[in-house]
This record gives sequence, C-alpha cells and structure tokens, in this order.
Amino acid sequence: MRKALLIAMSAAVSLALTGCSSTEEPKKEAAAPEPKKEAAKEQAPQIYKVDFDTSKGPIVVEVHRDWAPLGADHFYLLVKLGFYDDVRFFRYSRRFIVQFGINGNPQVNARWSNINLPDDPVKQSNTRGTLTYATAGPRTRSTQLFFNLGNNAALDAQGFSPFAKVVSGMDVVEGLYSGYGEIPDMGGQGPDPGKIEIQGNEYLTSHFPRLDYIKKATIE
Repeated sequence: MRKALLIAMSAAVSLALTGCSSTEEPKKEAAAPEPKKEAAKEQAPQIYKVDFDTSKGPIVVEVHRDWAPLGADHFYLLVKLGFYDDVRFFRYSRRFIVQFGINGNPQVNARWSNINLPDDPVKQSNTRGTLTYATAGPRTRSTQLFFNLGNNAALDAQGFSPFAKVVSGMDVVEGLYSGYGEIPDMGGQGPDPGKIEIQGNEYLTSHFPRLDYIKKATIE
C-alpha cells in the first residue's frame, strides 16, 4: 500500500512528502532488529544532540523532548540502533524540504516503516532548520524525516510536529545534492521512494550515485 505524505506550501498548493509501502516483497537480507521488542520504551533525555556525519559535512541537531516527546523518544531509539547510518537524502525540494529516512536494507526498513507512532501535538512551528517526521495522516509517523529549508508554517495546522532543530551545519543541509530534481510522484526525475523500499541502496547507488548520505548518526 502506498502512502502519500501530504503537506501544503500554501492554501492553494499541495505537495507530497512521499514515503512508500509497497505490496511487493522486499529482498531477503540480514536479520533486522524487532521493533516491538526494541521499543521497550527507553525515555530520551529532555534535551539531546545528534551528530550526522554526512558525505557533505557535519550536521548537528538539538532534540527537545518537550516539543514532541513520542517523536523524540523514537528518534533516540532509531539513532542508537544505527537506523540512519548509510541512509540517503532522497528528496530535495528547493526552498521547501530535504527528506530522508528510508533504510538502505529493505528488510530493516520493512520492519520499521509501519510502526505508526501516535501523534504529538504541534507545539513548535515548522521554521527553517527544524526537523519533523513525514506523515501520511494521523498515527503514521515511522522513520522518514525532513529538514525544513524555509519557514513552512502552513504545515503546522496539518499536524507536522517538529521535534528538533539544526544547531550547526544548516549550510550543509542546504548544500546537499539536489541535481536529480523532484520525486516521480511530483513530476520529477528523482528517486522513486517505492523502489528505495524494495531495492534499498543498490537502487540508489546504481541510478542516483551523486545523492548525499548519512555516514553515521550518533548521540552526543
């Protein structure tokens, strides 16, 4: 089943923050952590930082648990498990968002992509530099995230709840590779998120080799 993660740039224009869940079976690869067991609910610190060592340079985000506690706790768990290591920034929409969060191992991604977190109330606006979960509607947050490249306050009323902000490396975020254009669902020639879920990084490295990626994400 395909998810269209709908957001609005203005009252007149809607875009899709696309995450996909395909009916095709992903490739069989190495065993992955079991989400239900791993999510034995370790509460994240009230404020913590995550370092993204990327192919473009370092990005540091500061997570505020009081902004979105469920999202902050889940992100803490995923980073500790190494979920975002070797993950590509697959969508760059100029002056809007940079999206990432599909694991390069299809089996790992399949186990986490439908975790469906309950929603956090929106307490912070989607201003430039904030980090937010992509969503297909209520209770559909899982692993995909986006950096806001501009002040996207129109997303607030749609339930997109920021949980972190860039405190170092916003120039790196804005400089991530954008040359492939939009995703196919938006009329572009960029990566197809559904194919990423099925084929993993093999698809991206063979068809979109210039995409920037997270080498490793670590909690400070």
